Amino acid sequence: MSRKPHDTEAMRDQVRAGYAEIATREDSSGCCGPGAACGDGDLAERLGYEPDELAALPDGADMGLSCGNPTAIASLQPGETVLDLGAGGGFDCFIAGPKVGASGRVIGVDMTPEMLRKARRGVATYRERTGLDNVEFRLGEIEHLPVADNSVDVVISNCVINLSPDKPQVWREIARVLRPGGRVAVSDLALLRPLPDAIRESVEALVGCIAGAVLISETERFARDAGLVDLHLEQHPESIAAMTNVQDPLYRQVLALLPPGAAPTDFVTSLNITARKPEQTP
Repeated sequence: MSRKPHDTEAMRDQVRAGYAEIATREDSSGCCGPGAACGDGDLAERLGYEPDELAALPDGADMGLSCGNPTAIASLQPGETVLDLGAGGGFDCFIAGPKVGASGRVIGVDMTPEMLRKARRGVATYRERTGLDNVEFRLGEIEHLPVADNSVDVVISNCVINLSPDKPQVWREIARVLRPGGRVAVSDLALLRPLPDAIRESVEALVGCIAGAVLISETERFARDAGLVDLHLEQHPESIAAMTNVQDPLYRQVLALLPPGAAPTDFVTSLNITARKPEQTP
């Protein structure tokens, strides 16, 4: 992968191809990239997932693609409808399902057919292990969600919005699908300062969730411009350390592009973002 991601469709195609490779590689586990040896639960535990949550997952759902734990900041309640943007193999959907219970519903959306097939294969195991039938997966782009207006209580996403070539549109879609008073809980990567050109133009870094990241101030502006309120952003640099300390060849390639003496945490952080959609006025 060596082409520079110049335009929207090229970026989307490169991301789709990268994640199709991850989904079809049986031993894939790269942390936001097609690497190895980091999807064994160790990274997830360092990011705050509980061992009992991970033990109930279908095999292969934990692919090491997280940069945070949105289910931990979403305050999920029984009976709620949850939407996961960029659901991948279903990891956060299967974590969220027991939290909302039999009266709740979890919808995962992903644009990569190979990922969708992987997630759907896990549904039967999820039902057996939890006794719940409340998770479904839909094919679609997060810029054009296959979800009705005002139909979702909570939107979650984990290390995905940075991959979008049109982030303001993603935030507008979040606002569209949320019910009045609904909330968003996102873990994503954000920049502390502009990236060096070598990383910004790297397709490996794009698929690795770094090249597509934007400044924290831009993330805040996109959410506010979409009409969301009560916005709270919290940095977690320790999550970056957890992600980059794994044996992932993709990350080794990206790290090699850093200026001498620089660390990933000089440029990028994991960001927890919570907000809500205002209640409708009478």
